[in-house]
Amino acid sequence: MIAVCFLACIAVTDRSAASIVSELAELSTRVDALTVERAALAAERATLATERDEYRKLYLQTLELCRKLELGIVGAQRERLSPGDTQLTMSLLGMLLGDGARGTPATTEPPSAASETEVAAHTRAKPTGRKPLPEKLPRVEIELLPPEVQQKGTDAFSRIGEDVTETVERRPASLVVVRVCKPKFVPKERERNAETEVLQAPPPELPIDRALAGPGLLADTIVRRWQDHLPLHRLERIYGREGLDLARSTMCGWHEALASLVKPLVDAMWADARGAPYLCTDATGVLVQARERCRRGHFWVVIAPERHVLFAYTAKHDGAAVDSLLDGYQGYLVADAHAVFDHLYKRGTLIEVACWAHARRYWFKALDTDPERARKALALIGGLFRVERTCATAPPEQRLATRRAESKAIIERFFAFCEEEVGHVLDETPTAKAIGYALNQRVALQRFLDDGRLPIHNNGSERALRREAIGRNYAECPVMRSTASTRTSLCALPSVGNAGGLDHLPITARCSRRRLVRGREPSWSSGFFVRHRFGGGCKRVHWRASCGAISVTLRSAATARSRSISTFRRRSISGAG
Repeated sequence: MIAVCFLACIAVTDRSAASIVSELAELSTRVDALTVERAALAAERATLATERDEYRKLYLQTLELCRKLELGIVGAQRERLSPGDTQLTMSLLGMLLGDGARGTPATTEPPSAASETEVAAHTRAKPTGRKPLPEKLPRVEIELLPPEVQQKGTDAFSRIGEDVTETVERRPASLVVVRVCKPKFVPKERERNAETEVLQAPPPELPIDRALAGPGLLADTIVRRWQDHLPLHRLERIYGREGLDLARSTMCGWHEALASLVKPLVDAMWADARGAPYLCTDATGVLVQARERCRRGHFWVVIAPERHVLFAYTAKHDGAAVDSLLDGYQGYLVADAHAVFDHLYKRGTLIEVACWAHARRYWFKALDTDPERARKALALIGGLFRVERTCATAPPEQRLATRRAESKAIIERFFAFCEEEVGHVLDETPTAKAIGYALNQRVALQRFLDDGRLPIHNNGSERALRREAIGRNYAECPVMRSTASTRTSLCALPSVGNAGGLDHLPITARCSRRRLVRGREPSWSSGFFVRHRFGGGCKRVHWRASCGAISVTLRSAATARSRSISTFRRRSISGAG
């Protein structure tokens, strides 16, 4: 009996032990699960804390920007680091290039070719203070004598020296009425009661028939309106102060007539530009007057480097506008990453070249919220621009060799850095946008490594388009659709003066009409008075356009000697730049 009870107790104890063991195992499993869950929650909390800090930076940056906008203080817009940041950027560039080449941090500065510029040996001139006045300015001498010398005369004194001071004065501009007299003559020895030929000189050729304005006044109105961006109501008051009541409607009529006159020249410039190996383009929006409310139009700039700077207007910013602008062109196109150009790239007629200045702009926007990553990226991009400065004046072949020897390693390290950081940044942040832009444009950003003629940026188009932005803010705003073609034609004239070292202003004077000769190529010629950049006085420039070829001849008004400045001819894409 005792044995039976003992065995029953042992059985109960075994069952309790088994249940306890199973409960302990279950508790251990739950503890492990809670530990994993706690670790996940801790990681999520750390991620949320990081995101909170990032969004707090963006929030504070937005508040500061709103405060500056309320005060009217936007600050400098230039994308340039301070001297202290520049030194830090140089050291970061050396470290990043060292990591990519040897796998260890570099303790030396980056290659001298990318960071230093050789300067020829010279002796520093002693500072003299004020810069001397240009010698080409006319001088008027005034001699001041002491009262004693004026009373007794210069014969009573010995002149031992003099002190000379120079000041700059301005002679007020004036309007002049040019009276052209054409006397009539008949031969003295003529037959009586016979038909007599009356001799008279032909009338002078004017840009606009039966107009009161001569070439000088027309050029002045164009320069002031389209170059200096003075609206018509101000020009009306300026000429009124000079004694001429000139209505703004009259000036509008003059400019429309001149735009039609220079259209053959502008068309020839467009034809010549489409033969360039590469073009640079950009666009900006403008308000256009409409009946009920203003709508938005777009001004375009197309630059054929070292040839022309041309402007165009389109009502929309779409693929059709791009097709009309670049009709018949094949080659490289330096532009921003806008979708309106994608169909041309897919068609194969154009080769996309991206702008490193646009890529750099995204990283400048990320400086306030993510300075560590932004400085590393700006250091690498700054290295590319330093290499470009060292070979800016070199031939295309030498520039291409320098790029492949020095810029290629920087580009590889830059994109490796972007791929490393793309998974560690938050979406929709400035850093994420900068990395996304760079990776999306990776092939186009490396295009300048294929051809030494291609630029690394599109800043030239933005600088040329700045004239439209200034006119948009300070001149006729909004723009009238009827004056858009006039504006684009007359704004293209300054690129005429750029050929052969000529100054922009004044650019327009006597223009001849278009001539069509039967059985010959259509040709068009014009004459302009321009101010030469390297000497005083006005020169006369003669342009002649014929079947896509443009020639320029400079002739001095004093010596009537002519010399050829340059000849622009249409080139194929395989031709030399």
